[in-house]
Amino acid sequence: MTTPFPFTAVVGQDDLRLALLLNAVSPAVGGVLVRGEKGTAKSTAVRALSALMPEVPVVPGCRFSCDPGAPDPACPDGPHEAGTFQARPARMVELPVGASEDRLVGALDIERALAEGVKAFEPGLLADAHRGILYVDEVNLLHDHLVDLLLDAAAMGASYVEREGVSVRHAARFLLVGTMNPEEGELRPQLLDRFGLTVEVAASREPDQRVEVVRRRLAYDDDPAGFAARWAEEEASVRQRIVAARELLPSVRLGDGALRQIAATCAAFEVDGMRADIVMARTATALAAWAGRTDVLAEDVRQAALLALPHRRRRNPFDAPGLDEDKLDETLEEFGGSEDEDPDPDPDGPGGGGGQPPQSGDGPQGGDSAARPEAGEDGEPQASGAGEQTPVRASEPFRTKVLSVPGIGEGAAGRRSRARTEHGRTTGARRPRGALTKLHLAATVQAAAPHQRARGRSGRGLVVRRDDLRQAVREGREGNLVLFVVDASGSMAARQRMGAVKGAVLSLLLDAYQRRDKVGLVTFRGSAADVALPPTSSVDAAAVRLESLPTGGRTPLAAGLLKAHDVLRVERLRDPARRALVVVVTDGRATGGPEPVALAGRAARLFAAEGVASVVVDCESGPVRLGLAGQLAGELGATAVTLDELRAESIAGLVRDVQGGSKRRAA
Repeated sequence: MTTPFPFTAVVGQDDLRLALLLNAVSPAVGGVLVRGEKGTAKSTAVRALSALMPEVPVVPGCRFSCDPGAPDPACPDGPHEAGTFQARPARMVELPVGASEDRLVGALDIERALAEGVKAFEPGLLADAHRGILYVDEVNLLHDHLVDLLLDAAAMGASYVEREGVSVRHAARFLLVGTMNPEEGELRPQLLDRFGLTVEVAASREPDQRVEVVRRRLAYDDDPAGFAARWAEEEASVRQRIVAARELLPSVRLGDGALRQIAATCAAFEVDGMRADIVMARTATALAAWAGRTDVLAEDVRQAALLALPHRRRRNPFDAPGLDEDKLDETLEEFGGSEDEDPDPDPDGPGGGGGQPPQSGDGPQGGDSAARPEAGEDGEPQASGAGEQTPVRASEPFRTKVLSVPGIGEGAAGRRSRARTEHGRTTGARRPRGALTKLHLAATVQAAAPHQRARGRSGRGLVVRRDDLRQAVREGREGNLVLFVVDASGSMAARQRMGAVKGAVLSLLLDAYQRRDKVGLVTFRGSAADVALPPTSSVDAAAVRLESLPTGGRTPLAAGLLKAHDVLRVERLRDPARRALVVVVTDGRATGGPEPVALAGRAARLFAAEGVASVVVDCESGPVRLGLAGQLAGELGATAVTLDELRAESIAGLVRDVQGGSKRRAA
C-alpha cells in the first residue's frame, strides 16, 4: 500500500487545508470544490486528508458501512444485530471521470432479477464512500448525469437505484471533494452551488516557499515511509484536534448577532436562494469548534463568507471569482456588535489556520474588462500587416437560441443536438454490446417468450437467457464543436464590424458553456492563419483571447480554411463522435500568393466532401458587391447570409438555416 504524503507537510495552501479540515470536523458543511492551476497540490492535499480522519465503527460484514449505534433500517444487507461492531479507517473513494452510472450508484443483476425474482445488488462507489471521503478529480469533466446523481446523493444522504420495477436504497453520507482546473471548463452555476465551500489555489511566487516544496517532495519520493514517520507527531496532533472539535461542535452557540451578520452578508452579495446562508452558518460553527470555542465570533463569519460565497456570486462565467473584502468588512461592521464578543481575539491562537483567501480580481479575468490595456500598450508585440488596427472590444453578449447540427449523432452527452445516448427517451432496442446498462424489458420478454417450452418452463417464472437481454436505445442530446473561422484582415478592420463578430462569438461561447459544447476560433490575416482559441469550454480563456484579437493586413482565406480543417482533423482523432459546425465570417476576398481565389475554393471543397455543416457570414459592404462570399458558400456547400443577419436576433436563425441546407444536400 502506498504511503500518502502527510497532510501537515503540505507547504502553504492554508485556505485549502482549512476548508478540508472544516469539512472533516462537520461534514454537514457540504464538501469543498478546489479550483486552481495544475501542479498546486490539490490532489495531494485531498488524498492526505484521509489519513487524518478518525476511525469509523461499522457493522461487521455490512457492505454499506452501517453505523452500529444507528444502523440503517433500509440497508440492503440488514437487518443488523445490535451490539456488534468493528473499527476501520475512514475510506477515501476516488470517482474516475470516465466512470459509468452503474459504477457510481451500483448495479442490479438484471438476469437474476428477471429469472429468479431476487434483488441481487452490487454496491457502487457511493456505498463505498459512505461515512468517508468521495473524491472527484477534474469534476468539471464529469458527465452531467453523473454529477447530478452525485450531488443529489450528497444532498439527501442516500442513493436510490430504480430500474425495471426493482428498487434499492442505501445510506450515502460522505465528505464530497472535487478538484478542477478552470482552464478546462467550468461547472454549471447550479452545480457549483451544491458544493459547500470553494477554494482558489495557485503556486507560490515566493522562491523560499517553492524551494521548500521541492525539498519535501524529493525527500518523500526518496523514502515515503521515512518521510511520513518524521511528520507522524504533527499528524497525530491534527487528528486529535479533529476529534476534539467534533465533540465540541454540538455545544457551539450561533447567536442572533452572528446570524444577522450571515444573513446581511448573503443579501449584500446578492447570492441566490438560502443555501449560502445555511452553509455559512455551518462553516462559522465549525470554525469556532476548530478554534476550541463555544461561541461564534465575527471573525468566524468573515472567514466563512470568504470560503462559502465566491462561487455563489457569479452570475455568469464571465464574472471573476472572489469577494470585495472591503464591502464584506463594512457589512459585518454595520450588522455586528449586538452581542458580547472577545474584543481582541488572538489571531495566532487555536482559531488560526486560514490564510488569506484569493483577492477579488485575481486570475486572467480579474477586474473590470474596461481597465484592460489595448494590445501594444503593454509591450506585447503586434502582428505585422498594412493598416493594422488595435484590438476592438466585443459588443455585449446576448442570449442565443438553440443551435444544432442536423441528423443524429453519438457524441458526448450535452444539451444541443440530437444524439443516441445512455439517457433520454427510449426509441428502440438492440442486443447489448458489452455489459448491459439499460434493459429494454418489453424487447427482452419478447425475445425470451418463443423459447419457454424448449427451455422446459413449468412454473410461472419466465426462463431468461443472456442472449434474450436487449439494450434500450435512447435518444438524448449531445455537445458539439462550434468552430468560428474569422477574417481579421484589413478589409474586415471596421471597428463596429469586428465588435459585432466578437460579440457573437462570446454569446455562442456562453451558450456552449450552458450546453456543454466546445467552441474554437481560427483567425486569418497578413500572410497566415492562427488558432486564436483552441477548442475549449473555458469561457474565461475565450474572453481574454477574443478581447486581444487585432485586425489588419492581407486576406489569406485559403490558409484560414486549411487551418480550420486541421483543427477539425485533430479534434476527430481526440473525440471522433463529436460533430462540428463551422461558421466562416468573411467578405469572401482572398489576396496574397498565386491564385488565392482558386486555392480558397479547393480548400472549401474539402469541407463539402466531408459533409461538415457550415455557414458563411457575408461581411461585404458598400454599393458595389462582388458576391465572393456567396461563391465561397457554394464551394463549401454552405448557406450564405449577410453581415446584417449577424445581429443578436438572427445569428441563431442563421445556423438553423444550415440545418435546412444540409438536409437539402442530403436529399
